[in-house]
Amino acid sequence: MSAMELALQPLRRRFARLVVRCVTLIDGVMNPYRPELYYMRGPGPKCHARRQAALRD
Repeated sequence: MSAMELALQPLRRRFARLVVRCVTLIDGVMNPYRPELYYMRGPGPKCHARRQAALRD
């Protein structure tokens, strides 16, 4: 490696981190889906009825 390449390595690393942060930020803005907002509470009455019917048979 040349001296110029060695001198540019820290700058490249910083630039790569900046790009990753920008991509993460843009992805958060463009894809606002947050699964915790759509939390399911569990099986409903139809599921319980099917299980009860299966246990009786």
